[in-house]
Amino acid sequence: MYNIAMKRNRSLIILLISILVLAFSLVYAFQNKPAVPATFDGELAYAHVLAQDGLGPRTPGSVAHARFIEYAQTEFEKQGWDVSFQQTERLDHAITNILATRQEHPPVLLMAHYDSRFFADNDPDPANHTAPVPGANDGASGVAVLLELARVLPSNAPVGLLLVDAEDQGRIEGWDWILGSRAFAESLEYQPEAVILLDMIGDADLNIYKERNSDPELTEELWAAAKSLGYERFFIPEYKYTMLDDHIPFREKGIRAVDLIDFDYPYWHTIQDTPDKVSAQSLQIVGDVVLAWLDGFSASQR
Repeated sequence: MYNIAMKRNRSLIILLISILVLAFSLVYAFQNKPAVPATFDGELAYAHVLAQDGLGPRTPGSVAHARFIEYAQTEFEKQGWDVSFQQTERLDHAITNILATRQEHPPVLLMAHYDSRFFADNDPDPANHTAPVPGANDGASGVAVLLELARVLPSNAPVGLLLVDAEDQGRIEGWDWILGSRAFAESLEYQPEAVILLDMIGDADLNIYKERNSDPELTEELWAAAKSLGYERFFIPEYKYTMLDDHIPFREKGIRAVDLIDFDYPYWHTIQDTPDKVSAQSLQIVGDVVLAWLDGFSASQR
C-alpha cells in the first residue's frame, strides 16, 4: 500500500509539473509571438475625412483650423509619434506646420496640406465665391491617408509625417500659395532622401498622372510600386500637369520630391468639395502604393 501510494503521488507530482511547464511555455510563446503588422484600411482613412469635414472648413485663423491642430496632435500621439510644431504668421493669422516623427531627421517625409481655401472662387455659382471651401478632397484626403499611415507604420519606419498649413490661399490679397511648406523647407537642417506629397488623392474617380515638376526618378519608383499592385488604371504612366504645389520648395533645395495629385477634379475650389466626392477605395489605393514604395526604400537601406 505504501509503495503504491508513493508511486501515485510521484505520478501526480510529475503530471502537475508537466502542466505547469506547458502553461509557462504557452504564456512565453504568446508574449513573444511576433505582432501581426497592421494593414492600411481605407475605411479608417475615410473616417478621418469625415472627422475633418465635421470641424468645418479649416481656413487659417478659424476655430475649425485650431481644432484640427488639436485633432491631428491627438491622433499622432495616440499612435506613439512625437509631435512638434513650426509657426509663422500671415496677416495676423498663425500658420502652423505639424510634424510627427519617431526618429531625428527621418530620411523620408510624407506630406499633405490641411488648410481649406478661404474662398470657393472656382464655384460655378458666383454667389458662392466668398464662401469657404469644405476641402474634403483638397486637403482632408491627403491628411487622412497620413493619419492612417501613422497607425500602421512600424516603429522603425524611416518616415516623418508632415502636415503643412497655408498651401491653398494663392490669388487672395495678402496671401500666396505654399506658404507653410516654403517656411518648413527653408528651416530644414538636413536633406531628406525623398519627399512625397499627397494632394487631392481621394477623388472617387481616381486618375493620378505623373507631374512635370516632380523628381523623375522618384516618380518612376512610385509608378512601379503602383504597377506591382495592379493599380496601373489609377496611376496613369503619362505626364499631364505642371503644378505649383508643396513639393516645389523641396525641389528647389535639390531634394527628391513628388506630387501625387489627381487634378482632374471638377469640384476643386468649390463648395461641392465634400466627403461624398471622396472614396475609401481611392484612399486605400494611395495608401497601398505609398507603403509598397516604402518597403522598397527600406529594403534598399539595409
